[in-house]
Parts: sequence; C-alpha cells; structure tokens
Amino acid sequence: MYRYQIIVEYVGTNYSGWQIQKKGLTIQGVLQNKISKLLKDKITVVGSGRTDAGVHAIGQSAHFDCKTPIKNKDKFLKSINHFLNKKMIAVTNIKKKNKNFHARFSAKERIYKYVILNQISPPVLNYERGWHIMKKLDLKSMQKGGKKLLGTKDFSTFRASSCNAKSSIRTLKKVIIKFKNNKIIIEFRSQSFLQQQVRSMVGCLKYLGEQKWDIKKFDKILKSRKRELCAPPAPSIGLFLEKVKY
Repeated sequence: MYRYQIIVEYVGTNYSGWQIQKKGLTIQGVLQNKISKLLKDKITVVGSGRTDAGVHAIGQSAHFDCKTPIKNKDKFLKSINHFLNKKMIAVTNIKKKNKNFHARFSAKERIYKYVILNQISPPVLNYERGWHIMKKLDLKSMQKGGKKLLGTKDFSTFRASSCNAKSSIRTLKKVIIKFKNNKIIIEFRSQSFLQQQVRSMVGCLKYLGEQKWDIKKFDKILKSRKRELCAPPAPSIGLFLEKVKY
C-alpha cells in the first residue's frame, strides 16, 4: 500500500462538516467517493481533524492509502479537481508519505483563523466568509482577552456539551488579533482544540469588543470552567482551518 498526504481547500457553507455522517453531505464523503472513482480503488480519507458544519478550510490536511503508486502528481491534481468541479472543494497538493505519517496523530500544530467583518454595509464579495458585525468593536479590549487565553489551561468554558475529548486541558501557543480593511482577523495556534472551542472563544472576545464584558469578567468566566457562562459561539461562516503543521 502507498500512503499520500493531500492538502484540501473548501467552502463549508453547504456541507454538514468534514466527517462522514448518516445524513447530510460531508467533505470527507465527497473526497472518498471521487478519489475512489479516480483510482478505481476503495479509498478511506483520514483528516487532521473534524471541522463543523459551515466551517471552511484553506489548508486541511488528510491522508489515504492506495494499492498502486501515483506516478504523475500533476495529472492526479488535474483529474481529481475535474471530478470535484462545482463541489466547492479543491485538492491543492499531494505528497508521498511513509506509513508512519498520520494526518491527525502526527500533527504538531493547527492554525485556525476567524474573520469578523466589522462594517456597516453587508458583505458582498465576502458573503458567508465572515461574521458580519455592524457595531464597531474595541480591538484593544479583544487583544487583552486574547492574552488571557494563552498557555496551558482548562478550557471547559469553551467546550461543547457534545465534545468527547478525554481532557479539556489544551495549550494555546498563539492568539493574534488584528484589524485590516474592516476585518478583525483572529488567529489561534494549538496542537489541538476542543469541539467548538475556537467559535466559543470568539463569541466571548466579541462580548469584550462590544464592552458587554470587561477583562475581569472575561477572566472570571474563563477560570470558572462553566459552559453555561460562555457567550454564544460565533457562527461557523467566519471560521477557517488555515494550516496543519507536522
């Protein structure tokens, strides 16, 4: 068997997330179906992690095993993207890997980006590519909140009730919050995240930006480890899986 890593870009708006489910169209399901047809082999695609319904990806990483080697990578990319035409999914790269490589378990860092469209006018070119918030948000307050999230912590406050991770302890290596061209871009870096963690953190940072909370309340809610005190999670349309590092 030969193992290959693929980098996948997709618009998640019309999908029920990455992972195959009994009902609903999924990114993993479409990829498996199309790669299996192309290679005339039963292919299982393993992703670096699950993205929720509506979440986008610039650089999702996945791997699959196949019986025969892929000799011409450019030809594979052209063919698979022809099969994926109009699916809002593209395979942007393919690399040969050894058997020890695993898209999920070998990952050292995952980078997520959340986009807030902080403007009065409705987004047109960026429609469903960000969370549209008309009220001007206080960037400095949000940046203070971002610093509170750094390090190794119990992130139970930001954990979905359906999350089945064994531990709620995670290490946030980096939180960068910047404003450019009416966009507030929030970047989070960690080896792994809890289910809904990023969107829940963004929801709380928004409360800081709106000055509904001050930094003391934000810190208190973070340390409370109580999900019921968390602000409503940010919508999935603004979330992008940007890159997975190995």
